[in-house]
Amino acid sequence: MNEKLDIIAIGESLIELSTDQNLTSASTLNKYYGGDSLTTAISALKLGSKVGYISRIGMDSFKNYLLESWQEEGLDISHVKPVQGVNGLYLVSKEQGCSNKEFAFYRKKTAATNLSIDDISTDYIQNSSIVYTTGITQSLSISAREAVKEAFKIAKENNVLTAYDPNYTQLIWSEEEAKEAFYDIEDYIDIIFLNIKHDSKIMTENYSYDNIIKNLWDKGISTVIVKSIEEKGYYVGYQGKIEFVKFINEDVVDDTGAGDAFNGGVLHGIVSGMSPFKAVTLGSIVAGLQIKKFGAIKSIPSKEEVYKLFKGQND
Repeated sequence: MNEKLDIIAIGESLIELSTDQNLTSASTLNKYYGGDSLTTAISALKLGSKVGYISRIGMDSFKNYLLESWQEEGLDISHVKPVQGVNGLYLVSKEQGCSNKEFAFYRKKTAATNLSIDDISTDYIQNSSIVYTTGITQSLSISAREAVKEAFKIAKENNVLTAYDPNYTQLIWSEEEAKEAFYDIEDYIDIIFLNIKHDSKIMTENYSYDNIIKNLWDKGISTVIVKSIEEKGYYVGYQGKIEFVKFINEDVVDDTGAGDAFNGGVLHGIVSGMSPFKAVTLGSIVAGLQIKKFGAIKSIPSKEEVYKLFKGQND
């Protein structure tokens, strides 16, 4: 693809099978697709960004479904490599009126775990404005971790912004492994998204918002965005200023992938020329609308829905 891309995301795609019943009694599961970096990519894409994706997908029964779905969305898949193997999947259940979700992941030894430096093209990275990935991508394998580092290094050398979300969960790997993965690339990160409950204390070992943000500024990370469920909003640190942006909506139907959709909204805002503070407001609207429906990617709102509310916030 010769057209300049706004955002390139690196990661794994998963088949999403969802239900609003519990997994034990559900007789039908709804098929879609998900994955944290992919959710961010599609979120930015729906808002109008030109987005590319770097991944490997398995040549199983889901291959054509995935590729055709992404092409219909307008995602650039020129660097998605079909290979022998299977695609990962996850099952998610959230019963109506129940606050807890059931998850089951099947993502070991999938095609995406073979992501490597061979999948990283200097020309492709150079032809973009932002490169984005997550700790989930790094957790796939040693070779995937190397691929992330190579992509961020190339981006830094070519004045392409990098954005990173540790997206830490103990279901995937240990705190020590997550820290090591972050240390691998911390010198190359321009924008970081943190969840105060899961990521911040692991990545920085600081406990206040000011200390977290200032510590990461000292590491050379210019834009720091810290999400707090307890305080119902985001602390945004940029150019020596720290501001708080409230959640737009707290009425949750299903928050699967909400943080990833938020990231996509923010990255779209930044690449469109907004300050990080304005971009976080946009991202909050995306997440606030996304959590009103069921599913990760299929519930991402349209550009028209988002900008109608965004205009209202700025009138």
